Amino acid sequence: MDMLKKLWPTPFKIAEKNVVSFLVQLVIFVVICAVVGWLVSVLAGVPVLGIVFSLVGALLEIYGLVGIILCVLKFIGIV
Repeated sequence: MDMLKKLWPTPFKIAEKNVVSFLVQLVIFVVICAVVGWLVSVLAGVPVLGIVFSLVGALLEIYGLVGIILCVLKFIGIV
C-alpha cells in the first residue's frame, strides 16, 4: 500500500464518501491526462521520436486509468 501512495498520492487525499473531493481529484486526473496525452500525441508524429512518445503516451494512459480506479476505490472505502 505504501508503494501505491508513493506513485499515486492524489487519490489518497479523497475523504471517504466526500463527493466534492472525489470530483476534484477525478477532474484533475482527467484534465491533466488529456492535456499531456494530447501533447504526447502531437510529438508522436515526429518520425524518429515517435516510438518513444508512443510508449510515454501508453504509460500515461495506464497511470491515469489506475489513478481513476484508485479514486473510485478510495471514495467507496475499499482502499
